[in-house]
Amino acid sequence: MSYPPEAACLRLQGITKRFGSLVANDAISLELKNGEVLALLGENGAGKSTLVSILFGHYLADEGSIEVFGQPLPPGNPGASLAAGIGMVHQHFTLADNLSVLDNVLLGTEPLWQLFSRRAAARAKLLDVAQRFGLPVRPEALIGSLSVGERQRVEILKALYRGARILILDEPTAVLTPQESEALFATLAQMVAQGLSIIFISHKLGEVLRVSSRIAVLRGGKLVAQAEAAQTTQEQLAQWMVGHAVEQPGRRPALSVGAAHCVLDKVSTAAGQGRLLEVSLALHAGEIVSVAGVSGNGQAALAELLCGTRRPASGRVSWMGQPMKASPAWLVAHGVARIPEDRHAVGVVGDLPVWENAVSERLRSPAFSRALWVRRGAAQAHAQRIIAAFDVRGAGLASPARVLSGGNMQKLILGRALLSPDGQVPRLIVAHQPTWGLDIGAVAYVQSQLVAARDAGAAVLLISDDLDEVLTLGDRVAVMHAGRLTEARPAQGWTREEVGLAMAGADTNQSAMAGEASRAAHAP
Repeated sequence: MSYPPEAACLRLQGITKRFGSLVANDAISLELKNGEVLALLGENGAGKSTLVSILFGHYLADEGSIEVFGQPLPPGNPGASLAAGIGMVHQHFTLADNLSVLDNVLLGTEPLWQLFSRRAAARAKLLDVAQRFGLPVRPEALIGSLSVGERQRVEILKALYRGARILILDEPTAVLTPQESEALFATLAQMVAQGLSIIFISHKLGEVLRVSSRIAVLRGGKLVAQAEAAQTTQEQLAQWMVGHAVEQPGRRPALSVGAAHCVLDKVSTAAGQGRLLEVSLALHAGEIVSVAGVSGNGQAALAELLCGTRRPASGRVSWMGQPMKASPAWLVAHGVARIPEDRHAVGVVGDLPVWENAVSERLRSPAFSRALWVRRGAAQAHAQRIIAAFDVRGAGLASPARVLSGGNMQKLILGRALLSPDGQVPRLIVAHQPTWGLDIGAVAYVQSQLVAARDAGAAVLLISDDLDEVLTLGDRVAVMHAGRLTEARPAQGWTREEVGLAMAGADTNQSAMAGEASRAAHAP
């Protein structure tokens, strides 16, 4: 059925959703036009996820209605949303690695009582959809053998195979190389040209302005702004999102680079997924070394090694000129601070109160314990200092840490890492994806604290998927691929294209030549 290009293919009217006293969505009215890319922005907790969940029937709105292509959408019915042509590509892929592309696409599309799978017809349909939307695919390839960009392509094809005409993309470039992101943008343009409508959810404001035709901003559950992408700026979007101007940290060179606190010399870890292979790296006082790479290429092993939870199988790790012990307690006592990748599963114990989480990594220190007794008063006083210094909001000392928002949970972890009882700056900070999933205000805050710690004399290892973060904060930059680490070169010696090639496994010499070519092409 055709639909007028100028019409709204999706219309939300007065959508309100409450969770107890919390109003997650407050009378939101929003339209998506046929063949349009609408960016949906907002801080963590602004109401984006709730709104999308209502659209998919996972939540039931307390008030309001939804129309899809002019027809009412039955509330609280995921099957009805799919049948209406709404599809979604989640930030975390939902693919079975041990199955083929075709098997993953077919999952859930055939009735359980069907005696046999119509694979030949399904394969032909998949290839037709792939060709039509410029998404090349190998139906028989195992998902586990595909790159991250190829896996995302399969997720998009799953939705299109099911007849999606409205596609919601949640942080679609979070784990892509720059080259893979460019390929995705080309695909989106082709999809829109063929009449699809797209809701684009992202924290990367530069991408939002490039990809979208119109932008809607949520704050505190309310729709606070709508604008044509061509008529706004990143600064204006950031101000709408957080309610005030946001100062983005720019490139600031290191004030003074000191001695190497930690040195890795041809370090390998035990065989397995995400291992290290002959990694060499020196981390100096007063310097940020950024490590870029597609998630799963050994970054977790590097962080675990420097936090004492993984041992080297070969090579040498030196700490202040001496062999480093593979002991978390020993490293914390010697000035190593960590910001783990997964704040929920590793960073905090959600059911423990905020004050216990604030001192958990130093609980054995004399400042907080005596013999077998915890000095509760001292521990709570220190936790209160962290809350005040790092502006942790949303919970009291005795509240369970799980009630904190993502941004405030990260501030608590950051404060625990950077504010020691004796006031000493950490000698080494291992920051693994410190701003992942945070809104623009929280990102700016966390980044400014890392720069301040560097300027105070800490050595900082920043592991991040965000290339803007890597190139803006890093004094030196290295790239990890398949367990191997390139040489850490000054950040000015890299281009985004060069980093992207290295992330995809290109030879570093080839990447360097690509970088030189790019710099020459842009030279005046």
